[in-house]
Amino acid sequence: MINICKTQLNLLKSANSVQQQVRTTFVLKRKYEPLLHKTNEKPRRLRAKHFIYELVEDTQVKKRPNMEVVLKTFVEGVGDKGDVVSMKPHFVYNKLLLPGLATYKTPENIVKYSKTEAEKSTVQHSSAYAQRTVTMLESIVLAVIMNKDEPWVLEPWHIKASLRKAGFHCKEECITLPKESIEGPDLLKENKEFNCTITINKLEQATLKCRIHHWSTDPSERLPYVLEHWKLPAEPLLDRSQMEVSTTDGQQPII
Repeated sequence: MINICKTQLNLLKSANSVQQQVRTTFVLKRKYEPLLHKTNEKPRRLRAKHFIYELVEDTQVKKRPNMEVVLKTFVEGVGDKGDVVSMKPHFVYNKLLLPGLATYKTPENIVKYSKTEAEKSTVQHSSAYAQRTVTMLESIVLAVIMNKDEPWVLEPWHIKASLRKAGFHCKEECITLPKESIEGPDLLKENKEFNCTITINKLEQATLKCRIHHWSTDPSERLPYVLEHWKLPAEPLLDRSQMEVSTTDGQQPII
């Protein structure tokens, strides 16, 4: 006697169905209002024009209000620990709540994540955007245009003018040049690199790479233009010991 085991396959159960809630709410109103009927009488039959609707509101395109959360730690470009920030819900969910950098705003969370006296005395970040400014300054190679015909000595206002051309507004008190004086014109210093320090809010410091480029008012005396010179390798203008810069007190913040 042979036993044959038969297995019945259910094709409907083998396919995994994915269900996802979709919020599609539309607020409509009738373009033509139906006539009223008397009390205790049968309502009048609706005509075709009574089924014509006008769109009042589409919740899918409706702007959602900002969410308020309490930061658990310093977040670059947002705020410091204990700050209550109000931002767009999409950014709050994906960049703050899910990574665990913030929590919902409640009186308990405000007290829990507020800074202690020790944390207030130890300031690590002057502002939420200071570190971003440091990153931007250290990612560029600043072209310092100097006169090819007249003698000059590099001063902080030369760096200030070059930064303004690059889109950064800075005061001269924020700029610290190398210890050794840089003088010219000297074509041996053309496209050679040196560093200067930019102090932000009297706290953060950025090391800015600079390169000397000579420029003449006489078109016949101008040097040939080098395309994307910042991508080319450059020799140091000063020795390593001479490129060190000294920090001074009383420096003003970047505007």
